[in-house]
Amino acid sequence: MNHMPLLTLLLLLPLAGALLMIPLSGRERLARRLALSIALLETLLACSAWFCRGNQLSSAAPKGFFLFTDSPWIDSVGIRYTLGMDGISLLLVILTALVTVIAMLVSWRSINERVSLHYLLLLAMESGIIGVFLSLDLFLFYLFWELMLIPMFFLIAIWGHGRNIYSAIKFFLYTLFGSLLMLLAIIGIYLIHGSQSGSYSFGLAALTGTQLSPAAGLWLYAAFLLAFAVKFPIVPLHTWLPDAHTDAPTAGSVILAGLLLKTGAYGLIRFGYPLFPEAARTLTPFVIVLAVAGIIYASWIAFAQKDMKRLVAYSSVGHMGFVAMGIAVWTPVALSGAVLQMVNHGLTTAALFAMVGMLDERTHTRQIEDYGGLWGKIPLFSSFFVLFAMASAGLPGLNNFVGEFLILAGSFKEVPAATILAFVGVILPLVYTVRLIQEVIFQEERRTLPMPDLTTRELLLLISLALCDIYIGMHPAPLLDILKAPVALLTGGAP
Repeated sequence: MNHMPLLTLLLLLPLAGALLMIPLSGRERLARRLALSIALLETLLACSAWFCRGNQLSSAAPKGFFLFTDSPWIDSVGIRYTLGMDGISLLLVILTALVTVIAMLVSWRSINERVSLHYLLLLAMESGIIGVFLSLDLFLFYLFWELMLIPMFFLIAIWGHGRNIYSAIKFFLYTLFGSLLMLLAIIGIYLIHGSQSGSYSFGLAALTGTQLSPAAGLWLYAAFLLAFAVKFPIVPLHTWLPDAHTDAPTAGSVILAGLLLKTGAYGLIRFGYPLFPEAARTLTPFVIVLAVAGIIYASWIAFAQKDMKRLVAYSSVGHMGFVAMGIAVWTPVALSGAVLQMVNHGLTTAALFAMVGMLDERTHTRQIEDYGGLWGKIPLFSSFFVLFAMASAGLPGLNNFVGEFLILAGSFKEVPAATILAFVGVILPLVYTVRLIQEVIFQEERRTLPMPDLTTRELLLLISLALCDIYIGMHPAPLLDILKAPVALLTGGAP
């Protein structure tokens, strides 16, 4: 076995940082700096994994994984500490580290109460999300799946605004309901596998290939699908998301859109389809119908929004509908596009939520009708706002276009009618995005609002995200090369 300490470091460093926040209550400046230092170090560690891709692991490591560690944990019931990283999890772990840094920077001045607790929750959530992306043991995966929900609940409940308690409870109940169904399904496949083989295990490699009756496979997969669909979220299980985004603090919205939604898509890719291939094929038409409905419905509803944050929230539902479609089609091109779109959406939507938060911090309003004339008042901010808004709309040359194009190209041969309908979901975002830019940036000023342009901190934050968006949009080949082998293995091809 080839034990890789890098995976354990990636998992435990944010958690250790969260523990260091405990004695820093009342020492806001030190808490901010220490938390940011830990998050930056985590980003460096995540990026260093890029250079480990040539590792040759022992035959005990699953095929396609270039970092892998496996140790006994609760061996009496078949629970092991099993972590692995392939191209898919590599991109999502780097995304997690980067978005966490962004979340810390956007809350640098806006959070002035219980600062150490705020950063403690951000770091704990980062550890939980990375655990989800690295776990290859279903019990471990479920543990981290639950761990990441608790900090988000408190972020919304403590630092949110409006109906923050209502939104926090709604978020928690929706996700908890799906999680409990998934837990029952995990126990179910664990018991079935154990009765067949005489060896009880929660390991993904051991459980893959378990013989299931059509009915059992369908019920177990449906439980997994429901848990992941809530997190996507797939229409009609999306209603918690706009409320959570509207009432969450900016850092909470950045993490929620940039990372938490991706965990549902990742779970479906890593566990749902490999464990229940027949059931997944049976329910593919159902998932595609819901995905296309979500793409069109969310885009239509976004057009009617007057709150910028709520508009971006509904746009997220539409963009994740494309991801759901790419996963459901399950061809190499569509699946590669879905994973790439997860990264693209995480970057672009995190930037938009951060910029809406910057406006809200300055003016204490997010209503579109209150703005206008920003191009003449804050040109730096306006330039970045137009860039990220057009990236979200899928402008060629920017990152979202690449992911959406691959999903549509990979889906057309399999489901041409659904692909044509989904194309409407490419056009509608252009409509509401142009309207948003026109009314906020170029429309005549409606209200006299205090409008200082970007600070150095905000400028560095937005430059880093803009460079990522432009690079992926112009040269996505390195990321697609990383995805080629794991996607081929998942879809039944040769790497």
